[in-house]
Amino acid sequence: MQKVLIALVCTTLIGLSGCAGMDKKAETMPGPATPAKPVLSAVAQEALAAAQADAKAAKAKNALWTTAEDALKAAETAAEAGDSAAVLKQTAIVQAHVKLGMAQLNYPLIPLSN
Repeated sequence: MQKVLIALVCTTLIGLSGCAGMDKKAETMPGPATPAKPVLSAVAQEALAAAQADAKAAKAKNALWTTAEDALKAAETAAEAGDSAAVLKQTAIVQAHVKLGMAQLNYPLIPLSN
């Protein structure tokens, strides 16, 4: 009985020592390389900054259309993804809608018909 108990203890210790070595191997093994984040072009960065400034000015005058706000969010999301073409497309929409919203401020509040 003693021999069986000693054999069982030895087997357990050998098994545990093998598991202990596996943790060190897992720590030293390099993980998968993270892909490089795409870089936004300088033109797209400038367009995004201009669109953000225009939207901020329109919002201060309560002239920011929801379509312009949605396009600005889409442009910012595209900027995070590094998609310069989408940023340029969405910022063009923002600037056009901000321009229309600001022009709408000059319209009369009620129709001036007889």
